[in-house]
Amino acid sequence: MSERLLPLVLAGAVLLLVAGLPKVADPRDTVRGMRSAGLPSSPALVRALAVVEVLVGLAALLGPGRWAALATGLLYAGFTGFVLLALRRGGVVESCGCLGQVDTPPTRGHAAATGLVAAAALIVAIAPTEQAWWAAGAGPATVTVLAAALLGFLLWQAVAVLPTATAAAARSARRA
Repeated sequence: MSERLLPLVLAGAVLLLVAGLPKVADPRDTVRGMRSAGLPSSPALVRALAVVEVLVGLAALLGPGRWAALATGLLYAGFTGFVLLALRRGGVVESCGCLGQVDTPPTRGHAAATGLVAAAALIVAIAPTEQAWWAAGAGPATVTVLAAALLGFLLWQAVAVLPTATAAAARSARRA
């Protein structure tokens, strides 16, 4: 079963890189998001967490074994907890800063997406695959990459695009 979940874990690993790198460069939006959720934060703390995101993402892509999957699962479980905390605050948190941007509002879809990656990664950690995804041969590796790309795109949509489209639509409707 863990082989079937691997594309989702790989998609999550890519998102760790996509989300972590901007936070290393400029942590301000994530600092604001954490503070608005009532959590302690500083640029140094956000940068340190972002470096961990990047390193875990790389580890999960290069050799998705038990420890990389466990680290990925724990990070995504933490992200899910943060989004749920932000949602519980009821509109106080305008943006979680999860992707290093101010326009990433926390939503139930966001929590579901990060929770799904957390669960998949933890299952892979419990029952890791026999070999790295890229060592399975050209055919299976290609299918894994294509599935991971599709899942990554869908995760990105759920976390970053749909919430902003919905918020924009709501603002437009109020103005009309």
